[in-house]
Amino acid sequence: MILKSISYWAFPGGLEGTADIKEFMTKAKKYGYDAVELCIGETGALGLDADQAYCANILKQADEIGIKVASVASGTYWGFNLASESAADRDKAVEALKKMIKITSWLKVRTLLTITGAVSVFFLPDNPVLSYDVVRERTVEGLKKVLPTAEEHGVVLGLENVWNKFLLSPVEMAQFIDSFDSPSLGAYVDMGNIIPYGYPEQWLRILGKRVAGIHFKDFRAAVGNAEGFVDLLEGDVNWPEVMKAIKEIGYEGPVVGEMIPLYKYYPEVRIANTSNAMDAILGR
Repeated sequence: MILKSISYWAFPGGLEGTADIKEFMTKAKKYGYDAVELCIGETGALGLDADQAYCANILKQADEIGIKVASVASGTYWGFNLASESAADRDKAVEALKKMIKITSWLKVRTLLTITGAVSVFFLPDNPVLSYDVVRERTVEGLKKVLPTAEEHGVVLGLENVWNKFLLSPVEMAQFIDSFDSPSLGAYVDMGNIIPYGYPEQWLRILGKRVAGIHFKDFRAAVGNAEGFVDLLEGDVNWPEVMKAIKEIGYEGPVVGEMIPLYKYYPEVRIANTSNAMDAILGR
């Protein structure tokens, strides 16, 4: 059975890393989720300083609550990443990613959502625009440094299709992943992020067994910018076709609701709405 999961970032305090993890998992269970996606920050409830004992305690709490920790993401990539302009930041990103791989393994999770770098990012206008080929070159160099650690710990780095103007088609993503010939590199496919330039079901079918994670989001194409992210079933994602594709490729991992931004008022209502919509999409 595909696990219905929800992102830590979808709850108040999640993006800031201040939400208590036990409380988050308890509420996720309350709203009908099978699993959660935890998120690593530089600091916060799950920071880069987390050790194996801390992760073991999270798993103990999850077991008591009756919910699974099924995937891990991180927001550190927007501050420094494998393709950063600064060599010091690139080195920092390598060490941080190695630590996040260990944290992921300590949480007994297979997939770590990974963003290797960006040509440009719309919400970071002060960042320099980097050349596409330079981003690719630095990404390759950085991944070669961290993949041995991922392989050692049995973790898959799921490269996400985000609005970073890099790896813009499923064919390119597939070829890029295959070029490393590593079982620890895959794709983390975000349904809503694809809509402005493609079709989620095509990405799923083309990437096939490379798919290591899936985000459930929806997007209204006519809006065309970040304001276009809407509640599940309100946008242009063809959910019946997406579910056909998921079954065709044999994906059995979690599907994660990543509902950002929060409602301005009564934000947990969106968590309940998302749970109901996911039940419909998953045919429950």
